[in-house]
Amino acid sequence: MAEQKATNIHWHEGEVTRDERAGLLGHRGATLWFTGLSGSGKSTVAVALEGVLHDRGVLCYRLDGDNVRFGINKNLGFSEEDRAENIRRVGEISKLFVDSGVLVLSSFISPYVRDRELVRQVHEDAGMAFIEVFVDCSLDAAELRDPKGLYKKARAGEIKNFTGIDDPYEAPQNPEIHLRTDEQSLEQEVAEIIEQLQARGLIPQ
Repeated sequence: MAEQKATNIHWHEGEVTRDERAGLLGHRGATLWFTGLSGSGKSTVAVALEGVLHDRGVLCYRLDGDNVRFGINKNLGFSEEDRAENIRRVGEISKLFVDSGVLVLSSFISPYVRDRELVRQVHEDAGMAFIEVFVDCSLDAAELRDPKGLYKKARAGEIKNFTGIDDPYEAPQNPEIHLRTDEQSLEQEVAEIIEQLQARGLIPQ
C-alpha cells in the first residue's frame, strides 16, 4: 500500500451520484482487468471488445500497458517495485473512470497476485465492480507469436526482468473470466465477456 504523504487534505463529495451517472449513460461502470503473459492477446481482446461495446452504445475506455508508460507512468521501469507502482496508479485511474460511469478495459501483464488484489480491493472498498479477466496462453504459444520480438530479445539477454523468462508470472486462481486464447477464437472471447457483463447487470441485454 502506498504511503499517504499529503496532509491536511479532505475528500470533497459532489452532488451527482454514481447511480445518477449510470442512469444518464444507460449502463454501469466497471473495471475489466485483463492479465496475462506478453503476447497472450490482452490488447487484441480489449480492442475488439471496445469496438463491440461502442457499437452497443456502451461508453468504455481502454487503458493499455504500453500506452500509459508514455505518459503518467513514464518515470517507471520494470523492477518489481516499479511494476507494483505502475499497477497501483492504473488501478486508481481505473477507479476514477468507473466512478464516472465508464466501463474500463485495463490491459496489463500485472504478473503479481498481490498487485492485482490491491486494485481489486481499491474497487471493492468503493463499492465498484472489478472483473479479473485471465487471458490464458501457454508460454510456448506466446513466445511463438512474439508480436513485438520481446521474447527473442529476452532469450538473448537483451531484456532483463522479462515476465515468463527471468521474472515470474503468478496466474489468477479464481478469475471472474478465464479466456484461453490458444484455444478460442477472438469472436468467442468477446462473446463470453459480453455475456458476463450482461449477466452481472452492467450493460443492457
